[in-house]
Amino acid sequence: MNPENLREIERDIASALIFSADGYLLMGRKDPSSGGVYPDAWHIPGGGVEPGESLKQAAIREVEQEVGLKLEPSQLKPVATGTGATAKTLPSGERVWCKMTFHRFVAHLNLPKDQLQPRPGDDLVELAWYSPQDLKHVQQIP
Repeated sequence: MNPENLREIERDIASALIFSADGYLLMGRKDPSSGGVYPDAWHIPGGGVEPGESLKQAAIREVEQEVGLKLEPSQLKPVATGTGATAKTLPSGERVWCKMTFHRFVAHLNLPKDQLQPRPGDDLVELAWYSPQDLKHVQQIP
């Protein structure tokens, strides 16, 4: 399934489905010119697990880096694990085939979206809150 026969790497990814008290999901869009994986789709905040980090620690770090929200470990509940693979452009410019295991958590916040102040950071350039109905029309990762 590596159509370009690229060098293969494996990554564990920790991410969080963050819901406001009024039921909206926070998602971010990457800068398509910055590389990474799925650069032209909307993502839930998350990223690679660093050596020595637990999955929850990685999800908390990634959420803070990408959307500026500070979560506590007790707010994160594991919900699903899945796998995927796609081409990825590394910061060096090298294209690799990235095999990923996605570890997803859910966090329900106590405030409505209008009272939360997420900010784009790290590799996300735009943030938006989506209702469940809106998600049908959003280009998301596969």
